[in-house]
Amino acid sequence: MKRPLPAVALLYVAGILLGRFLPLSPLGLFGLCFGVLALILVRASARASLLGALLVLLGWTNLCWRTTVLSPDDLRRVIGDRPALTTIIGTLCDSPSQRVLERAGRESWRSLAKVDVRAVREKTGWQPACGRVLVSTPGILGNQVFAGQTVVIRGVLQPPKSAVAEGLFDYRHYLAWQGIYHELRAESTNDWRVIIGRDRPFYDRFRAWAQTVLARGLPVEDESLRLLWAMTLGWTTALTGEVSQPFMCTGTMHIFAISGLHIALIAGMLVNVLRLVRVSRGACGLLVVPFIWFYTGATGWQPSAIRSTIMMTVIIAGWALKRPSDLLNSLAAAGLIILLWQPQQLFQASFQLSFFVVLSMALLLPPFESLLCRCLRPDPLLPPELRPRWQRWLEPPVRLLAASFATSLAAWIGSLPLIAYYFHLVTPISLAANLVIVPLSSLALMCNLASLFCGNWLPGLTVLFNHSAWFWMQSMIRLCEWAAALPFAYFYTRTPGLLAFLAYYVLALMILARAAVPPRLRPWAWSGTGALLLAAALAWHHDFTTPRLTVLAVNSADVAFFDAPRLEPDLLVNCGNDLAVDLVVKPFLRAQGLNRLDDLLLTHGNSQQISGAPRLAKELAVRKVLTSSVRFRSPVYREFIRGLQREPQRWRRLNRGDHFDGWSVEHPEARERQSLAEDQAVVLRGEFAGTRVLLLSGLGRAGQRALRAGVPDLQADLVVAGVPASGETLDEALLDTVRPQAIILCADPAGGRRRVGDQLRHRLIRRGVPVFYTSESGSVTVSFRPHRWEARAMSGESLTGTPRGTP
Repeated sequence: MKRPLPAVALLYVAGILLGRFLPLSPLGLFGLCFGVLALILVRASARASLLGALLVLLGWTNLCWRTTVLSPDDLRRVIGDRPALTTIIGTLCDSPSQRVLERAGRESWRSLAKVDVRAVREKTGWQPACGRVLVSTPGILGNQVFAGQTVVIRGVLQPPKSAVAEGLFDYRHYLAWQGIYHELRAESTNDWRVIIGRDRPFYDRFRAWAQTVLARGLPVEDESLRLLWAMTLGWTTALTGEVSQPFMCTGTMHIFAISGLHIALIAGMLVNVLRLVRVSRGACGLLVVPFIWFYTGATGWQPSAIRSTIMMTVIIAGWALKRPSDLLNSLAAAGLIILLWQPQQLFQASFQLSFFVVLSMALLLPPFESLLCRCLRPDPLLPPELRPRWQRWLEPPVRLLAASFATSLAAWIGSLPLIAYYFHLVTPISLAANLVIVPLSSLALMCNLASLFCGNWLPGLTVLFNHSAWFWMQSMIRLCEWAAALPFAYFYTRTPGLLAFLAYYVLALMILARAAVPPRLRPWAWSGTGALLLAAALAWHHDFTTPRLTVLAVNSADVAFFDAPRLEPDLLVNCGNDLAVDLVVKPFLRAQGLNRLDDLLLTHGNSQQISGAPRLAKELAVRKVLTSSVRFRSPVYREFIRGLQREPQRWRRLNRGDHFDGWSVEHPEARERQSLAEDQAVVLRGEFAGTRVLLLSGLGRAGQRALRAGVPDLQADLVVAGVPASGETLDEALLDTVRPQAIILCADPAGGRRRVGDQLRHRLIRRGVPVFYTSESGSVTVSFRPHRWEARAMSGESLTGTPRGTP
């Protein structure tokens, strides 16, 4: 068999997927494995099919064995899902890393570390425990804390936070695939204590030395230098959101991961130098492989670096042994080794992106190169010496540029759905940007490696290489900022579904690699592809035509987003403060595929509800801002309104009786005056697919009385309300008038200003109406379908109902 390993890897991956969606007892799976192995030994006739079954079982068993709770001391049994104030003792897996968050021009630092726990202490005293924990601490832990030390840390131990809303980053899911199920939040660095020290790890000492060398001769520690540290040493602290945004939008963020680009460049340089001095292939392999593993260890054993180094080791070993090169076979071998070692990596974004990009290049580059050869082939009947000189001069650079573009296109095609799924981005500009940024990053990396080689021996050359690397990095920053600002350079998109994933990759393979499909199977393959495309189109149409209302779990604010069907205008109700805009509202809107917002409604002037509006309007183009005619005393609100007065075409004032985009305004009246801002909050009512929805915001008691008096018929199937600062929401008279089937209540967690009191809870329980509390259930999404509505909370709760009056 020419390529035996891809089939082996696919069968093993199928087993891992079974373990993901159908987890079973590891003991039973081990028994099945031994049973199949025994059958292989005694049934020679069925050996091939039994070997395939064994590979599937191995993947299944490996994942279940690594994810199932086996020990009675597992933290998932000892602590469970409850938050607990506790003290842990354990060993640092790696040295703490830092993250920096910029707010209003000020930097806020936080240290993150992974600890293998040995014991925990609660009220009953110390008890043995096992499991890996992520420790989050405000501030910067000093250089005296590093990997291998035994530490005692006090804090609140709890499961990591899950996604705030559909489409947002799920931190709990991300950590779970790294074997981390709990997060310890310490109050300060004073809650740390080192009880057993050890020598500082080599890679920590190397990184500190390398940072000093790479900064030699440069006047200040600026953004370019920090990004050089990130690219060469894997120092992720430099990659803040603001700094990385231009690279994300141009599809060039991959240059900062210690990955295939770095490892291939280092291996290529070493091989070329060694071959230049006539070192044999075998000796080259023996010298190069240990060096690239040294570099991987020196940069902190990052998973992306380990994957790339395994891949490069397989390729170099085959080359050194003078075996025929086959990228698909080498890729399958590397993937199999990695997934045998850590099967959870299959579900990590970095693994998927790495292997899909290389796989797409392996499959798509041959047809692309064949097409390029046909397009660039000169006249075969014309001798080379008779061709014009300019053609002979231009041919090598044109071929190089065309080959680079083909590589960029293949990588872009392979990564497009994954980038859309994880980052909600489509970056057409990356096809051109990578043609420039990748060579520049290679030059910067070569200069940095040369600087590290010269080090203290040749300080003059070290400074020269550092200035050169700084210039290349500065050029990359400016080019990415310029490219990201171009029209249609990038746009945001909604998360694609499973059918869209499958249809995209199958269609791409059928068009670009159809030669790999046997001729007799092509009609069936095209028929299956057509059926898959039809199913994906129907799923997209269903999603496109279904209206949805999402009530976001935002502290101190009542934020809701109505995703209108088809191309009708979408509506955002309130936005919270600047922090809520940055961490929840803006990422959520991006995840819905919004590149601009049609309508933004500010229900009233409370600063906690609307103070992030100027920031949101700046970051996300807002077509129209809607407010009531009532004047509010809030300085933030008044300042924002003054800005709107200079752009009257973007501002509309609403009063009772007004209608827009399927919504009717029920409160307040134009001349209404209340002493509290929350009593004058805008109230909306809409009807979608037969379901009536009432958005009350944080309407106060006096506002509720005015609403009942002004609108006698307030019946609605769903009510979305907030908790006013004074008084209680949803008084009995209003509930008697509305008679809702379900209530979504925006509230703060325990200790917040707008928490739900026991009296309100008991009152709502007595009415027997289902209630979603966003403080407990998280964000709630309501889908409206003909004669039916369905509510889903991020906590897993769900509720289905039929609109009132439906036969």
